[in-house]
Amino acid sequence: MNKEAQDHIPHPTQKGLKTTLVGIIISAILAIVKALGGIFGNSYALIADAIESAGDVLSSIMLWIGLKWSARPPDKNHPYGHGKAEALIAVGIAIALAIASFIITRDSIYHIMEPHKTPAPYTLIILVSVITTKELLYRYVLKTGIEINSGAVKADAFHHRSDAITSAAAFIGITIAIIGGEGYEVADDYAALFAAAVILINAYIIIRPAIGELLDESVVPELNTQVKELAEQVEAVHKVEKCHTRKMGVMHVVDMHIWVDSHMSVAEGHEIAHNVKNHIRNHLPEILDVLVHVEPANMEEHDQTKSDSKIHKSLQ
Repeated sequence: MNKEAQDHIPHPTQKGLKTTLVGIIISAILAIVKALGGIFGNSYALIADAIESAGDVLSSIMLWIGLKWSARPPDKNHPYGHGKAEALIAVGIAIALAIASFIITRDSIYHIMEPHKTPAPYTLIILVSVITTKELLYRYVLKTGIEINSGAVKADAFHHRSDAITSAAAFIGITIAIIGGEGYEVADDYAALFAAAVILINAYIIIRPAIGELLDESVVPELNTQVKELAEQVEAVHKVEKCHTRKMGVMHVVDMHIWVDSHMSVAEGHEIAHNVKNHIRNHLPEILDVLVHVEPANMEEHDQTKSDSKIHKSLQ
């Protein structure tokens, strides 16, 4: 794939931006519907669910901004691009979820201690619609996140799944409150507490890989192996001594050391390094850049490695 063809390929975050915008619109509508249903239907579980949906809207807006920022090309001050902005946004989403969990927990405990009216039956109809919509939205956003390999978009998908779970908990709590009658109103509030716990767990699931990316952990080991294999396919490359990959949003940056013939000229070694870079990027579009350090081959060790490889194959 030549450079001109690569330039015409839309940046992976463009698809993420479209998906996120759809999520923002749907979550905003559901938040309003749930808030009104909870207020007029006497259900704090539904109000808590509305708070969670409002958090969805806020975090999705943060994600949209982050994706726009991470799609910016490298510049003088950011030679590796702006991909880390996406991981920062994922951390922000997790923090927003944790705050929402705290608010819901605090208010649920208050309502358990203060008696209130039994929720209205029509709140169940609202919740059935919400659960169905959010589950479909979760699958839609997760599919996009997997396709563009975006941790933040996947995090946003789990945000929608957590909303579906909290709505399901609210449905169970309200059903118990309605069927049980007087004295069972607190089932609605216990459902809200359960929702808060689910939200907090999701916050941890989201923040852990995001922090790993910010700390340059090797979050995709199989990609590292694939990159090494591609580099060793290039003619005149004796061996890949070191290979490290770093995730930068939806893209990756590679740093590697390769062995070449020690008698080669600097120009020849430079050309091989470019061949390695081009070969890797042609096969793996998610690779943003490849930094290749050329070293003179240790021929004795190289010959021993080849000999060991032949013996291993003959024994198989």
